[in-house]
Amino acid sequence: MTAALAIAAISAATLAGAWFFQLVLDIRPCPLCLEQRYAYYLAIPLGVVLAFAAARDTPRSLLLAGLAILAAAALGNAWLGAYHAGVEWKWWQGPTDCSGPLVNLGSAGNLLERLDTTKVIRCDEVQWRFLGLSLAGYNVLISLAMAAIAGWGIYRLQQRR
Repeated sequence: MTAALAIAAISAATLAGAWFFQLVLDIRPCPLCLEQRYAYYLAIPLGVVLAFAAARDTPRSLLLAGLAILAAAALGNAWLGAYHAGVEWKWWQGPTDCSGPLVNLGSAGNLLERLDTTKVIRCDEVQWRFLGLSLAGYNVLISLAMAAIAGWGIYRLQQRR
């Protein structure tokens, strides 16, 4: 129960932080940033449901499956965050829709209109860093911590035979 609640709380705090950066500080997310939020959107309700289920003596196999899903989502999100950080550091090419050169700006007649109405948030440009890490880098650390907490929960469940 503790592991599931901790993961749900960390996910809620992380999303609150992401929305704070977006809505208050006007640091807009790129497409990869938005994809990294999906694991947190899954972890909040699943963590809460698992915590309630654990309090009601749900079969251990269901709790183990739920924690395994949380661990897999967190590890997948850590991978996505590492990929995004690598794109930001220019270690590898990112998705063509948000990194690399702009190639299709349309016809010359509507170029100024498109430039005024289109704001491209690039995946390969860091908008904010703290202690050398971007938000994608912090996502890797948070996701790895969540995976470790899920692993700890799985370990504790298996010890209670």
